[in-house]
Amino acid sequence: MKLWGGRFTKETDDLVFNFNESLSFDRKLYKQDITGSIAHAKMLGKQGIISDDEAKQIVKGLEGILNDLNSGALEFDNSEDIHSFVEATLTERIGDAGKKLHTGRSRNDQVALDMKMYTKEEMLELKTLIKTLLASILKVMEENTETIMPGFTHLQKAQPITLAHHFGAYFEMFKRDYSRLNCALNRIDQCPLGSGALAGTTYPLDREFVAKELGFKEPTLNSMDSVSDRDYLIEFLSDLSIIMMHLSRFCEEICIWNSNEYRFVNIDDSYSTGSSIMPQKKNPDIAELIRGKTGRVYGALMSLLTTMKSLTLAYNKDMQEDKELAFDAIDTVKGCVVLFTGMIDTMTFNKDNMENSTKMGFTNATDAADYLVNKGVPFRDAHGIVGELVLFCEKNNKSLDDMTLDEYKAISDVFEEDIFDAISLETCVNKRLTLGAPSPESMQRVIAIYKEFLK
Repeated sequence: MKLWGGRFTKETDDLVFNFNESLSFDRKLYKQDITGSIAHAKMLGKQGIISDDEAKQIVKGLEGILNDLNSGALEFDNSEDIHSFVEATLTERIGDAGKKLHTGRSRNDQVALDMKMYTKEEMLELKTLIKTLLASILKVMEENTETIMPGFTHLQKAQPITLAHHFGAYFEMFKRDYSRLNCALNRIDQCPLGSGALAGTTYPLDREFVAKELGFKEPTLNSMDSVSDRDYLIEFLSDLSIIMMHLSRFCEEICIWNSNEYRFVNIDDSYSTGSSIMPQKKNPDIAELIRGKTGRVYGALMSLLTTMKSLTLAYNKDMQEDKELAFDAIDTVKGCVVLFTGMIDTMTFNKDNMENSTKMGFTNATDAADYLVNKGVPFRDAHGIVGELVLFCEKNNKSLDDMTLDEYKAISDVFEEDIFDAISLETCVNKRLTLGAPSPESMQRVIAIYKEFLK
């Protein structure tokens, strides 16, 4: 059944119908569409716009359709969209009362409601998934406040840190993602139903009742904006893109740490695959795929931004393009977060390799310079002296920890026996006590804050 046939004298061309239809993908919104219609029917009855008996018939009929779709007893037909399908099925089941369901609304505000409800529900679900990921990251942090590893800049070993400190950087990223979802949920919490096609309606609708019935904080305040607004979806896709960027960065590091050259981590067999030709291979495919799917989510964001960039008010059919890529992006991100969390939960760490890599990377060079400064050497001179130490070590395949005191004194007689304690990796880490630094003491303070956050 078409909802708009009266004006037309010809049937729609099959190619046009197929190009125009959306049931093939907006059937995903059937729960939201039916739930919104139930609230609308209750309001119509409450306001006396239709009789109380008609409202009850409509609600009961809609509940039956929802149950049958959930169970699989009812299958989708070739209707134009989910709205047409539900209304036609309702009318078929309860008769003329079903034709009154659409009183006081348009498909424009109806689809705006469906998509908002769906997006809101997905935001809430993703928040739960992000919180689970944060808990997994925090578990690694709690277990590794003294696991020393190199910190990097420019992919060059820079200074010693701990595994807890490194994971804490990602806790901060995903914590911001969680916060962004909270902000987006606050902005999406306005109900567009009752806006009509663009100019409201002459029927005495109770929009506050419908908003409350559907779990929204309040109704929208401008009917034109209500039906043409996709900011909430653009914002969600932006949030999803940032989440994927964070996942991708983490996956890139895991791929590097998993390489033969680093061997910092062991990815569990259940999150790895092998090679069809090279029997020795154990590939970090999950990490690579998450990294690869990031571009897919970015594409959905750019697509919708491009679709919306020049649309006049109010509704335009272009907006039908908001769904397929958004559905895919949402499902992609949820799947990636779940898989990444599982990979983190089952991953093990080669702590000795991490510590040895830290020693051989001269990550304690800055602390050697600080040692000289504390002995009265100007920092610029200390910087040059330590540069000579590093050059000596490179030529002799040593670390700063392996040098003898005589070798130190040959470069500067300021060095004494206490240099070895000053540049030990434990000292280098433990004396960094400022909030946010990698010392175990500082990390315990941060971990306590994170635990409170997760409550």
